[in-house]
Amino acid sequence: MSDLPRAVTVYEVGPRDGLQNEKALVPTEVKADFCRRLLAAGLPVVEATSFVHPRWVPQLADAEELLGLLGDEGRALPVLVPNERGLDRALELGCRHVAVFGSATETFAQRNLNRSVSEQLTMFEPVVRRALAAGADVRAYVSMCFGDPWEGAVPVEQVVRVGVGLLELGATQLSLGDTIGVGTAGHVGELLTAFNDAGVADDLLAVHFHDTYGQALANAYAALQHGVTTFDASAGGLGGCPYAESATGNLATEDLVWMLHGLGVETGVDLGALVATSRWMAGHLGRPSPSRVVQALAAD
Repeated sequence: MSDLPRAVTVYEVGPRDGLQNEKALVPTEVKADFCRRLLAAGLPVVEATSFVHPRWVPQLADAEELLGLLGDEGRALPVLVPNERGLDRALELGCRHVAVFGSATETFAQRNLNRSVSEQLTMFEPVVRRALAAGADVRAYVSMCFGDPWEGAVPVEQVVRVGVGLLELGATQLSLGDTIGVGTAGHVGELLTAFNDAGVADDLLAVHFHDTYGQALANAYAALQHGVTTFDASAGGLGGCPYAESATGNLATEDLVWMLHGLGVETGVDLGALVATSRWMAGHLGRPSPSRVVQALAAD
């Protein structure tokens, strides 16, 4: 389809966002092998972990150990840093790509960061400034862009205001998250157009969809048609959110790649290797992958 982008970047979040909600601790060696397998399958970006306090997300308490196992390869992988202390830990290890995680709504900002929406921007300012000064680039996530389990529908202008604020701090990319999976294709187009109208070009935007209502793939297609070229996804459809119980799995990377390849859009991803990786991880987690493509190809 000639009106679609020729190629896109699949931003793999399985090792961080995919595993963070798992109750049983995954061994660090398995996480390291997961990252290596995803990279070997051709994923151009693999977000490895988060330097959040271990008390809040016990699954990611091994961030330093994980990056130590990955060595030089690990320092090139993005990591989430919730605050300056998290940034300190990342920079001490030589990480070159960091991300901050904000909220479009007051309730989730308080639950996730113990800050108001405006206070979160104040907290992130030194994080972004210091990361850029250290030579790292900074991605900014905005959660609850389409709906919030406590506040309901989120006004588009509210999301744009928070997103623009993060970009003005110096973030180099903005990922728009449908944390509880309530977005629809029309809503996606409306939000992206609103960002464009606010002066934010599509090449600064990424999208991050959850599949709670089965809309993630349709929403990704709507973003693709709009001109977005960076798509977050999680191998095997792993994921959720420890602070939003209604958030189910992320858009499965395999399902996204199957659609993109069918449209003639290049990803650089070896789908067979990716499916094998998700089946391998499903074995470690003790349950089948929810990805429809993984299920279908496994049956074949």
